[in-house]
This record gives sequence, structure tokens and C-alpha cells, in this order.
Amino acid sequence: MYPFRSIVAMMLATPALVWAAPVTYPIDPTHTYPSFEADHMGGMSVWRGKFNKTSGTIVLDKAAHQGTVDVTIDINSIDFGLDAMNSKARSDELFDAARYPTATYKGHLDGFTADGVPTKVVGDLTLHGVTKPVELEIRSFKCMPHPLFGRDWCGADALATIHRDEFGIDAGKAFGFKMDVTLRIQVEALAAPAAEPK
Repeated sequence: MYPFRSIVAMMLATPALVWAAPVTYPIDPTHTYPSFEADHMGGMSVWRGKFNKTSGTIVLDKAAHQGTVDVTIDINSIDFGLDAMNSKARSDELFDAARYPTATYKGHLDGFTADGVPTKVVGDLTLHGVTKPVELEIRSFKCMPHPLFGRDWCGADALATIHRDEFGIDAGKAFGFKMDVTLRIQVEALAAPAAEPK
């Protein structure tokens, strides 16, 4: 048995393992574009779009296998690749961007593997003024030193399915449009610079 003082000494000698601090990663808006796939006319075709403006942060404690996600999406940045469809999507018929200019997703990383890789995000999506639980499946997750900045750099690809009528967006339902929407989230985030000593 180790005496108490020896145990304390070993703990103090390895602070990175015992008290590893969470790291904040601001989301890179030039490499983060949430996208979606939605039905048109009950299977006639699939419309795909994305949002061009996203902000937020990821906080990750690799040693503790914990982390949080806080993302804000600018609804007015919706982009179907067709101006007429963009205008309709921003109107009160669909997203009603004038009343609900942002969507948010807040949750925590979960399902960590033995290698410390999260496999899902459990959280709440607020869209069109409605908040519902949405679980994202993380299809890939990778961290490495950024080749230019040297700081830790993480990226992920996540997937979920929601039913848009549950968020009050039911345009086309009477005409047979399917209400399920596939969300595909690509995200990259770079660790914030270390604070300058005072």
C-alpha cells in the first residue's frame, strides 16, 4: 500500500491526467454548413439545401470524455441554389425568418468509445419557435494539430432525422409531402488561442 503522501505526490506530478481542463473550440464558419434533404410531392424528388452562416462553440474535455455543443444557424442564409425557393423558404409559409431568424442546437457529446471519440450528440433543437429533443449520430470525428496554426483542430460529420411538422412547418402536408427531413451537419472547429499570461 502506498502512504497517503506518496499518492498525493503522484497526483500532483500528473496534473494533465487528473485535472485536464476542457478546451473551447469556436466553430469555423467557412467549414461548417448544416444541410438538409426534404421530400417534394410525396417522393417526386428530394430537395436539398444548406445554411451559409453558422456560429457557435464546442467544448471538449478529452480526458474526461465529456463535451458540449452550442450552435446558432442564421435562417436567412438558407440556400437551395434557387433564388425563388430561397425566398419561399424564408417566408411565413416555411421557416418564417422574419419572426424566427435563428435556429439553435444545444447538447452534450455522448457515447464515447474507448479511444475517446464521441459517437452522438444528445440535445435540443429550437426551430421555428419550437424546441424538441434531437439526437445526432456522429458518423466521423477527428482531431489533429492544425497545419498552419498548430492548435488542436477537430472536425465531425453528424446525421439526424426530424419531422418538420413537429416544429410547426407543415407546408405541403395536405398535398402528400413527407414531413421527415434528414439533417446532415459538417463541422470544423479550431481550439481557441491560449490566454496570454497577465
